[in-house]
Amino acid sequence: MKKLSILNRLEKCGVIAVVRGDSKTEALKACDAIVRGGIKGIELTFTVPQATEAIAELKLKYKDAPEVVIGAGTVLDATTARLAIIAGAEYVVSPSFDRKTAEICNLYQIPYLPGCMTITEMTEALKAGVDIIKLFPGNAYGPTIVPAFKDPLPQLNIMPPGGVSIDNLVDWFQAGAVAVGVGGNLLAPAAQGDYEAVTEIAAQYTKAFKKIKEG
Repeated sequence: MKKLSILNRLEKCGVIAVVRGDSKTEALKACDAIVRGGIKGIELTFTVPQATEAIAELKLKYKDAPEVVIGAGTVLDATTARLAIIAGAEYVVSPSFDRKTAEICNLYQIPYLPGCMTITEMTEALKAGVDIIKLFPGNAYGPTIVPAFKDPLPQLNIMPPGGVSIDNLVDWFQAGAVAVGVGGNLLAPAAQGDYEAVTEIAAQYTKAFKKIKEG
């Protein structure tokens, strides 16, 4: 039930913020700014220095906010996945599919979202128990690719992590995406220390997603 509960919460979040940063402090400030803007799905990547510590701090900070879902991104192997899970990550995201990572996530009942680009990769991931496929790199495609993959594999749950903007958000969801990942344009102001702007952009995504869900 744990894995299903997390998957349901991720789908409810809809928009997942992919957080990178030059330091743990920068990444944590960005996460707080994003949550203030209404985005409740956080994917803190392992390109962030001291990523495990950052995940643990986020889990502690938002322990009384179950709507906030903290995950680990750019996880390249099973060892890193286990470290992320022990730190408190509720889901694990990789740029490519790795069977051992899938196994360790299944062991702990943690959703694994691997990056896949072809039907062959997606099929292998499904066989390993993957529930959501990260369409990577998403910016190499457009929303119309989602039904093209789902036609032969209607059971696919697809999340594009790139090529998503406020302007095309509705197109991705109408095409059948279960969630989307956003990063570059959302976090750009953080590089200049403008976290208020990050909150404002997050609020725009939140408003747009709410409008989509309300139909």
